[in-house]
Amino acid sequence: MKNHLRNYAFLFSMLMICGLLLPCKLHAQWTGPKSKPKELKEIKYGPLTPKDRTDEAMEAFRNYGLGQFIHWGLYAIPGNEWEGVSARKGAAASEWIRSWGGPTAPENWKETYDNLYKQFNPKNFNAAAWATQAKAMGAKYMIFTTKHHDGFALWPTKYSEYDIAKTPYKKDIVKEVVDAYSDQGIDVYLYFSVLEWNNPDYMGKKPETDQEKEKYDRFLQYTRNQLLELLEKYPKIKGFWFDGTWDPSWINAYDFTYKLEKELREKHPGLIIGSRFRNDEYGKRHFDSNGNLLGDYEQGWERKLPGEYEWLNGNDWDAVMTIPPNGWGYMKDWSGLYIKTADDLLDMLMHSVSMDGNFVLNFGPDGNGNMHPGEDKLAKEIGEWMKVNGEAVYGTHHSELPTSKLGYYTQKDSILYLTVFNRPVNNTARIAISKKATAVPTQASLLLNNQKLDVKHADIGLDLDKNTYYDITIPADFQGTRPFVIKISLGAPKAKAEKLMDAKM
Repeated sequence: MKNHLRNYAFLFSMLMICGLLLPCKLHAQWTGPKSKPKELKEIKYGPLTPKDRTDEAMEAFRNYGLGQFIHWGLYAIPGNEWEGVSARKGAAASEWIRSWGGPTAPENWKETYDNLYKQFNPKNFNAAAWATQAKAMGAKYMIFTTKHHDGFALWPTKYSEYDIAKTPYKKDIVKEVVDAYSDQGIDVYLYFSVLEWNNPDYMGKKPETDQEKEKYDRFLQYTRNQLLELLEKYPKIKGFWFDGTWDPSWINAYDFTYKLEKELREKHPGLIIGSRFRNDEYGKRHFDSNGNLLGDYEQGWERKLPGEYEWLNGNDWDAVMTIPPNGWGYMKDWSGLYIKTADDLLDMLMHSVSMDGNFVLNFGPDGNGNMHPGEDKLAKEIGEWMKVNGEAVYGTHHSELPTSKLGYYTQKDSILYLTVFNRPVNNTARIAISKKATAVPTQASLLLNNQKLDVKHADIGLDLDKNTYYDITIPADFQGTRPFVIKISLGAPKAKAEKLMDAKM
């Protein structure tokens, strides 16, 4: 019976996500508030940077709004299938295709995969074109995969033979990407997987014997060398986005990872590192055993969004999101999958920014360096919207106003933005404001065309209501096919809300 209930709950949640039962504002908001530890522990390997960093790099991170993630590597060649057979039932995701197992897996598949580097020669790869597209979409930062779990490096590394220099392409892809995006004014972060499937020195379990410890120590030193190499070769980068740090071997290496983080920061002042890099001596990842963030921003929002602002506890964060349900690397075949629409993604963007986060949309180019046609289409649609409405995204932050059924609030000083996803049938956008507020809506306009809108105080006098209301009239003849933004100026109220006697019961 429990299994039936569990399956039903899963099906119900998937229907909600796909918009079949409820509107799209229910994205994967399944992570609740974090429980606080009952007792504080003495921690030696806790955070290395303060929660409230105010340096230029961290302030820039807080103002990005929209970013781009690019997953690219050898897995782009098969595109989640091989010789017409789909890997959907045999691999966790397209970029995990080397781990393809079960009855559908090709014979000697791992050996086949490990030799794909011999044919990696992306004839259409143009980093400048990628960067131009990202800028047109409105991205302010990007995250690029230098090395995924397969261990293949997209830069010419001195510490491995499994790298771009050994391919027919030969040129340094990481350098091309870093330079092209930097030239467009887009900050670059490098994705780096610690886990390496085909590295003989890697192990998932905690090393026990002297031989295992010696072996894994070699791997740790190799990892350190590659990270320092990336900092040396690409000094323009702003930070690292780490992955593959969940195995007991890495968790047990907390003294090493603590010292390595310190070294990376010393080599690159202002470096931004997410919470996924390391753990404390008690094995706690992302947050130490006292609930303090391990890193500069919370990196746990992968394909999910927080349901409440309070869950974030004031931490910086970003959400990384795929277009198909779990497609990071290139997928030739999108059929049979729910593909997020521009409206879905704009909703997630404004949800994130309204809670002081950034939204990072993933792209998975194919083996020739082409974006998927579906990605091109979405980038264009999002870019068109951002060109008009980016003012409500960039440099804006959470508003203390009660949440609105109409959409999302963002705010910049005395300017409030309401991004409307659910247009009211009476064309009246009602704004709830605390009766104690010293700043209320005084003027409003459509961001699309600067058309001024009527603002009227609606003191409707609900019993025990702590709010008063301001109604903004949306012109009946205003038509649109996308969410739109109302720009609202806040100022001193012209009159105080009536103080009414609450009814006695």
